[in-house]
Amino acid sequence: MTALDQTVAGRRTESSLVWLSFASACLAWMFDAMDLTLFTLVVFPSVSELIGSTDPGAVARTGGLIFAGKLLAWGIGGIAFGIMADRVGRAKTMVITVLIYSVFTGASGLAQTWWQLLVLQALAGAGIGGEWAAGAALIAETWPERTRQRALVTMQMCFAGGFFFAGLLNFVIGPTGWRWVFAAGAAPAMVALAIRQFVPEPTRWVAARRHDSFHPAPPRTVAQTFLAIFAPDIFHHTVVGVLIAAAMMVGAWGTTTLLPIWIHQLVGADDVEFAIKATGKGFMLANVGAVFGYLVVMWVNDALGRRWSYFLVVVGCFATSLFAFTQIATIQGLLWFMPLYGFFAIGGFATFAVYLPELFPTRIRATGQGFCWNMGRTLTAAGPLISGALVGAFGSVPTAATVVAASYLIGTIAIWFGPETRGLPLPD
Repeated sequence: MTALDQTVAGRRTESSLVWLSFASACLAWMFDAMDLTLFTLVVFPSVSELIGSTDPGAVARTGGLIFAGKLLAWGIGGIAFGIMADRVGRAKTMVITVLIYSVFTGASGLAQTWWQLLVLQALAGAGIGGEWAAGAALIAETWPERTRQRALVTMQMCFAGGFFFAGLLNFVIGPTGWRWVFAAGAAPAMVALAIRQFVPEPTRWVAARRHDSFHPAPPRTVAQTFLAIFAPDIFHHTVVGVLIAAAMMVGAWGTTTLLPIWIHQLVGADDVEFAIKATGKGFMLANVGAVFGYLVVMWVNDALGRRWSYFLVVVGCFATSLFAFTQIATIQGLLWFMPLYGFFAIGGFATFAVYLPELFPTRIRATGQGFCWNMGRTLTAAGPLISGALVGAFGSVPTAATVVAASYLIGTIAIWFGPETRGLPLPD
């Protein structure tokens, strides 16, 4: 084989590995979203059965506790697995997280009490939280610089696919029982086997771990890896990353977890089967809108920059959340509005999904972005808990949603304290 043939073959192999890494991260993230969303869709039938009550306030309070436990584990697991991804590898960490969230989502269908469901969902949440940091770092470090943000947005778009499949599962399987919906959530474990078999670690990470004259020495211990994101030259980025992630997550999850209860209230207590199907249909419509939201964010990120993109999306999230809960009084009207709601509340996550990997160097990228993303998730644990408490206190879903949606306003301020990273190379 000539030198030219070897060069061409090498480029083809490299290109194949890039696409394999991209596909594995996208699939893992899509099923991550699916398993994350399943409880949101079956919160009313599962919790009402386990507590023996169909009172919306009681269901909201207990459901809020389960959501809070899941999101808290989600955040803690995400931070821990982010550190693991920097130390043992992006692909290896993805395998572990996919197995965890698949197994414990499936096992949730065996719960006999609400606290058993809380424990199983929390364990699933730890794996769900850990997947993003590893997958996003894998794509960021293997994709070409000039189209990196588009690849990251495309990965994030797969989250909408997970929401869609969750809604589809609930629509098809939900009428047979919420336990079977959870059982279907075990299927993604097969993805982990493919990742383990075919996806290598990115050469950028391998070089950073090797350390030479071109790469700073990687942290030696787990503690040093974690503390490195609070170093004087990095601390500012970490704080901004946490605030913009938390503002978006608290607002989106706090209001979205109220949607199934709001739908059941709009439908009425007499037609539970229709309410279940309407919930699945609503989430599927929201994710149709989210796909368009991701595509628009992909363009706005390049056209206006990371900061303006985030700011405009968060303003849209705040406005659509208020409208959905305070200006719509029929289930038909809410279903028609769900694509626009999803355009912002789901599609908007692509703004900081692109921004966070660009804030940290390779040696601590998964730790840094994982901490910001999952610290936001940890703070988000208060969202469903507060939402449920507010529904019980005010007796009104729209009032609870209005209070929670105010968290979006924090992001409109915090984003302007971060750097503009558009057009800059990924830091090593």
